[in-house]
Amino acid sequence: MALTLRDRRVRPVRTRILPPLGGDAPGLLLAVLGVAAAIAVHQAVPAVPKLTAAVVLGIAAAHLPGLRPVVRGVARPGLSMAGKRLMRIGIVLLGLKLSLDDVLGLGWATVAMVLTVVGATFAGTLWLGRRLGLPGHQPLLVATGYSICGASAIGAVSQAAGSEEEDVAASVALVTLCGTLAIAVLPLLQQPLGLDPSGFGRWVGASVHDVGQVVATAQTGGAGALREAVLVKLMRVVLLAPLVAGVAVAVRRSHRRAGTAPTAGKRPPLLPLFVAGFLAMIVLRTTGVLPERALAFAGDTQELLLAAALFGLGSAVHLPTMVRTGGRIALLGLGSWLVVAGVSYAGVLITT
Repeated sequence: MALTLRDRRVRPVRTRILPPLGGDAPGLLLAVLGVAAAIAVHQAVPAVPKLTAAVVLGIAAAHLPGLRPVVRGVARPGLSMAGKRLMRIGIVLLGLKLSLDDVLGLGWATVAMVLTVVGATFAGTLWLGRRLGLPGHQPLLVATGYSICGASAIGAVSQAAGSEEEDVAASVALVTLCGTLAIAVLPLLQQPLGLDPSGFGRWVGASVHDVGQVVATAQTGGAGALREAVLVKLMRVVLLAPLVAGVAVAVRRSHRRAGTAPTAGKRPPLLPLFVAGFLAMIVLRTTGVLPERALAFAGDTQELLLAAALFGLGSAVHLPTMVRTGGRIALLGLGSWLVVAGVSYAGVLITT
């Protein structure tokens, strides 16, 4: 009887105390603090983009003795939510950076070059990742990140494919690391490769992964290089929508072949809602109805949301697991880097 009364006394206390401390709130609060820390790092070292800092800080938080129990415990639901839902909103707002007029203004030769770079990088990376025997969806996600737009593309495709959080986190960590190295390496190669500012910008835009990393790399070549880099990069971003749709179709077909086709309500849509929103934002930007102030606000919001999402994804990285496949995933990163840099350099030479 005493045990029963004790149970009755404890249950109301737990019901009152745990909900405010549970759910998504702790993880979201930690993500906000991570974004603030990433902004501070960027202000102290401008060469480090906020999004790169956010991923690194998320990985650090998951392995610091004092924070590790929190990250893997009470904060995990909110951090996972940030890595998924906030990523989707950020991808939608990313569409406001694009204008169809700007993309078409690049010329059909450049469009063909970008399509070739994306296709060769995606196919080559996917093939090499499978040959290396990387687990889960890692080959698909790394191929996506290298060929389109880094962590944002990985987040979009992972949700269309239903990827495991561990595969997403490992792929984001690899792509972020290689994109960060590009900030230091590519400017050193401009003169040896004989690229003028315009050519250098196009090469950076076609070969570097994340938009922030493109800006950080191309600005070393001057304003002309930066403009060309951003335009070419945004052309790659446009290809995110058809890639996600293609992955959704492939997932449906694989389910049918395996005889495990989910019910209609659970099948991945051919065009996920957030990708449709991304396309709608491109159209909205193209109309020119939004004032510059609104576009600037949307751009800042998008960067903050993606930083929070990437902090959440970084916190899911388990370094001991990555070490076990470290040699293979590093080889995949190097091989893919050589493909995207080599093909894009050849494309720049042909189209200029």
